[in-house]
Amino acid sequence: MILCCGEALIDMLPRTSTEGEACYAPYAGGAVFNTAIALGRLGAETGFYSGIAQDMMGDLLTETLVNSKVDTSAVVYSDRPSTVAFIKLVDGQATYAFYDENTAGRMLSKDDLPTEVAADTLFFGGISLPVDPCGATYEALCHREAANKVIMIDPNIRPGFIRDEATYRARIEGMLAVADIVKVSDEDLTWLFGEGDMMDHARKLISKGAKLVCITEGAKGSYGITAENVVFVEAQKATVVDTVGAGDTFNAGVLASLQSAGKLTKAAVAELDEDTIRTALSLGNRAAAVTVSRAGANPPWSNEL
Repeated sequence: MILCCGEALIDMLPRTSTEGEACYAPYAGGAVFNTAIALGRLGAETGFYSGIAQDMMGDLLTETLVNSKVDTSAVVYSDRPSTVAFIKLVDGQATYAFYDENTAGRMLSKDDLPTEVAADTLFFGGISLPVDPCGATYEALCHREAANKVIMIDPNIRPGFIRDEATYRARIEGMLAVADIVKVSDEDLTWLFGEGDMMDHARKLISKGAKLVCITEGAKGSYGITAENVVFVEAQKATVVDTVGAGDTFNAGVLASLQSAGKLTKAAVAELDEDTIRTALSLGNRAAAVTVSRAGANPPWSNEL
């Protein structure tokens, strides 16, 4: 099983009412949540670990997980409110305003850590890492399980959400040092290492211990880099409605492909060949192309590919 560990929230997407008024519509979302539901829809054995509210918005999140074939047994439910993100779209590109203080997800603490994790792979990332106490909780889980389980991290860095950069940098650097698979955008690499060649930056991640580094470049495509190989797969063309959830769906495609190929073990990830990497990137690209072609983070089912 792949256990996705991170935020679940409500995306409020801009819409126009039947009377022509500007309004917002609620959609289940969150970077790690999106990856979980995309994995479930792609047929991967998937679970989700986060804090979810026992309110109407939390009900929407849980229903979406269950309907997407995601195991919710690790979810920690509380009476705190749900995290909400209002989204502004400009030419299909999303910017966010988050409302996250004292929410069910934000307040997930180390006391809520599962005693045992049945999954063989753990996925981390998103806006759940810069904030505490949940960030420290996911960090602790990552380090606790890294010796025996495959770890994938997509930092999905949003500078506007970071309040304590020194703490966040230390957390991300520590988690990246124990990660087997790292997915980053070119913007993430610039934030982590400064201006420079993204391949050089990717090799820095390899030197720190990553076995596979995936770099996404939007409409261009994606790279898979290991110590021995550099594989590029062009993006599948799509009519873009918005980009919400595109990278999250790509992550799911990569993990689903590796799980299907029996490659989600520490040993197997350390020895991925070009064909396996290309197949994983291709599924990631194809799944992401469907997501960007429709509103919100609405990943495809396997039969839609």
